[in-house]
Amino acid sequence: MKRAAFFFAYAGIAIFAAAPLLAQDAPMPALRLDIPHSDNPFHAYRPTLAPPPNLANSTRIDTLVHNGVLELSLKDAIELALENNLDLAIARYNIPIAEADIMRTRAGGSFRGVNTGVVQNTPGGGVGGFGSASSGAGAGGTSGGAGGAGSGASGLVQSTLGTGTNVSSYDPKITANINNEHYTQPLSNTAVYNTQTLQQNTTTGNFGYIQSFPTGTTLSAVFDNNRGATNSPNSFLNPTLNSYYHVALQQQLLAGFGFGPNLRYLRIAKNNQKISDAAFKLQVMTTVTQIANMYWDLVAAYEDEQVKTQSLEFAQRTLDIGRKQLALQAIPAMEVMKDEGEVANCEQDLTIAKATLQFQELLIKNALTKNLDDPILEAMPVHPTDSSTIQAGATTGSTEDSIALALRDRIELKESDIDLQNRNISRDAARNALLPTVSLTAYYGGTGLAGPPNPASHITSTAPMRWGGAVQHAFNNTAPDYYVGLSVDIPIRNRVAKSDQYRSELEMGQAQLRLQQLKKQIRIEVRNAQYALEQSKARVEFATKARDLAKKTFDITEKEQELGAGSSYQTLTSRHDLAEAESTLVAAMTAYQKAKIELDRSLGTTLDANEISIESARTGVVPGGQ
Repeated sequence: MKRAAFFFAYAGIAIFAAAPLLAQDAPMPALRLDIPHSDNPFHAYRPTLAPPPNLANSTRIDTLVHNGVLELSLKDAIELALENNLDLAIARYNIPIAEADIMRTRAGGSFRGVNTGVVQNTPGGGVGGFGSASSGAGAGGTSGGAGGAGSGASGLVQSTLGTGTNVSSYDPKITANINNEHYTQPLSNTAVYNTQTLQQNTTTGNFGYIQSFPTGTTLSAVFDNNRGATNSPNSFLNPTLNSYYHVALQQQLLAGFGFGPNLRYLRIAKNNQKISDAAFKLQVMTTVTQIANMYWDLVAAYEDEQVKTQSLEFAQRTLDIGRKQLALQAIPAMEVMKDEGEVANCEQDLTIAKATLQFQELLIKNALTKNLDDPILEAMPVHPTDSSTIQAGATTGSTEDSIALALRDRIELKESDIDLQNRNISRDAARNALLPTVSLTAYYGGTGLAGPPNPASHITSTAPMRWGGAVQHAFNNTAPDYYVGLSVDIPIRNRVAKSDQYRSELEMGQAQLRLQQLKKQIRIEVRNAQYALEQSKARVEFATKARDLAKKTFDITEKEQELGAGSSYQTLTSRHDLAEAESTLVAAMTAYQKAKIELDRSLGTTLDANEISIESARTGVVPGGQ
């Protein structure tokens, strides 16, 4: 009795205390990857606030600025992306979102699903053909973030993930009802109540507790109290005090029985968390791939701008010498006009190269920062400190070994495997939902009565006078109330459950085919990446030989001109050919670096190849930076 009274008193205090607590603003914590938990019972009624996003750039950028120039290595670019890239920052929120889904399903709620798409809204692109104004396709820049591991993942089509019998809430619930009522009724016949106007005052205090369990069990308890006073002299007790308790247990025996159908939401939500973790890792790999491609595009643009600058300087020197010779009437005017034309062409090429470089600088700064509000940073030139090289003796390795590595490490396959597990869980739940509903119900209760005798009734009562007597009688089994029963609900034809079950079987088969298709696609991607790397390596070798040959030709023509055996036009032509050969080599080296990046992506080894810690990516904090 004392324990029960304390319990309901505590419940009442909690209910009344919750209202002011809801109005309080809790301090905003730092973004966490798990949902904060507190043993404070009032914490459940307080909002858990997420902090506003940090839109400030990391201080690592400041350490890379020297003499007004942002000096950037590939490693620096990747680390800046882990700290500042907005695609990663957006995807990072999916981790606590998946955790919130688990909390929801622990309470019996249905899962809402998690975002498994790759966010790729950072503008990408690469340099176009050198010497032209066009820009080629580069690292990406398509909108993403589509799809989800939850229900409704395919446009207008609703998935059967999570299908099955209804799941009850596993969070216990306390109910309370306290009220007072005054009732007046005019009477046409005074024989029953011995009064012309019946007046009743009723005070009610009811408390309840309900709890469901993942076994298909529901436990409920109620404790009702009633005080009724009347002006009727025919009432034996006035006021009348009633107490009643009731403890009920219901167990599902077929549909909805056991952990399988009742914990399916939680199991799917936990799997979705694994999918979310895998999807974030895929996001990191995608972003790093994009950043690496953009970096080598920057290197190509930077080196090509240097080539074009050197060509213009040489053409200008040749023009100056030609003008002096023309003044001495040593060469015809036509030679000078040819020199002037070459200078104009070189100026055009350099203008295009500078514009391409500025665009690539803007792209990579946008990808490596949270904002570009600082006009100094926006206008700051970027100098890449890495140059493209080919490691001697580097090979792509065995194709079959590479395919085996990809089939082991590719994130997409892990996501697909977990999705199959989810569909298997839903298929089992759909099969359980085919069964009839059979419920076993049992309850036990007691009733107590008390109250002082009504003096107007002129009777002697044996009932207790006070409310404590009514409560005692209710709980001492003097007036028991018990019941045991079985209820059966058999749907005729059962078409809804039957269609859900059959559809879950079809979706399972469809998912298995998608997995097989993905494996085939990965095989093709690995082979294609290997072929592309070998081809790009060969192009670098050919471009290197062509550059060396153009250099020798230029050296010869330049010496012939110095000896008076050649013309300035021939020298300019050979110098132009050398510039073209150098630009071709730059493009070939860039293609080679991008081919290596694509091979790492196809193998699923991007993070290992760049020595990236997934924990740093999760937190957005890279050692050595802020």
